[in-house]
Amino acid sequence: MKVGVLYSGGKDSSFMAVMLKRLGLDVELCTVNFGVYDSYIPASKSAKSLGFNHNVLNLDIGILDKTCDMIMDDGFPNDGIKFIHESVIENVADKYDIIADGTRRDDRTPKLNINQIKSLEDRKDVQYINLDSFGHKSVKYITSNLFEISHEKSNKDNSSDYEVEIRTLIDEKGGNSLDIFPEHYQTRVIGYKK
Repeated sequence: MKVGVLYSGGKDSSFMAVMLKRLGLDVELCTVNFGVYDSYIPASKSAKSLGFNHNVLNLDIGILDKTCDMIMDDGFPNDGIKFIHESVIENVADKYDIIADGTRRDDRTPKLNINQIKSLEDRKDVQYINLDSFGHKSVKYITSNLFEISHEKSNKDNSSDYEVEIRTLIDEKGGNSLDIFPEHYQTRVIGYKK
């Protein structure tokens, strides 16, 4: 079975990928790009360091544009991030037998609820897997023993999550992404622990 793991290069999606590969599944790491900024580069480096195939999924900029409009109207990112994640999963579901991501039980957004998962699996005849039974502390403990991880102030060059292109497009539209997204630190997997 072909598995597409939505991949940011972070510890959560890397953990998911390693677990599924250990089960003998054909795992491909997928990073979404909308053509606004080459945000997939850090994830490509992380995937290579772990020995995984990495695929950049070029999706319609209209999804990103609608996301940015939602976020700018709300002045807050949650609904926009939820929208983009759901749109991405719908697209990825057409390409793989199994879709996985690194969302955990204590994540608020992006996250599919149980009814959305059941609907997706039924409509698209796929399986969806996340880290819903794992909390932040458990994932941090496991991944700190499994991976070498860098911790850096989040910026365009060390992250491959949705936020990079969202920030870029909001700024291009005349908004100020710094007013919407708080400063935070980003983790990125740089290899296996020796």
